[in-house]
Amino acid sequence: MVADSSHEKYVDTILDTITAAAKVRGTGIAKRTHEYVTTKMKEAKAVIALEGEKFAGFSYIETWGNKQYVTTSGLIVHPDYRGLGVAKRIKDMTFTLARIRWPKAKIFSLTSGAAVMQMNTQLGYKPVTFAELTDDEAFWRGCEGCVNVDVLKRTERKYCICTGMLFDPAEHLPAKIPDEVLERIRKIDGQESEKD
Repeated sequence: MVADSSHEKYVDTILDTITAAAKVRGTGIAKRTHEYVTTKMKEAKAVIALEGEKFAGFSYIETWGNKQYVTTSGLIVHPDYRGLGVAKRIKDMTFTLARIRWPKAKIFSLTSGAAVMQMNTQLGYKPVTFAELTDDEAFWRGCEGCVNVDVLKRTERKYCICTGMLFDPAEHLPAKIPDEVLERIRKIDGQESEKD
């Protein structure tokens, strides 16, 4: 489901699950704070999976390069729910949210995980060079927490251990999302416009 402020009680569990998974994989992660994840929930830029009241999985979306690029980030599934298709359902929903919110934006992913590469491929992403991804410095600072950042720096950000994957909306038709979610997004986006 699309997360909202009522899901803030899960943020610490989400962050702990992401950190534990990175340790097991031996990779770094983009550090996110409690406040950052909570904000994503309030802005309808996050998806959470629950079984009753138990946390099962999570992901969020971010925009880069003046909203010309979007990433679906922080995909995590609690160990108790791995291998059940939860990650695929979360990935599908964050991808759909990104398509609805920013229909002309290119959606990209950096991953070293075979499962994520397979999900991305099924959604229409293609492997690309890093030069085809955002040049937004804020995005690339997120790689600082990765154990392989030396490779990225040494190659002047041309490549790393991760594979860059890109979905270009110009090559695909729009996705569908429930009307109640669209209405919530319109309200949130209207409030953001008033702040500008």
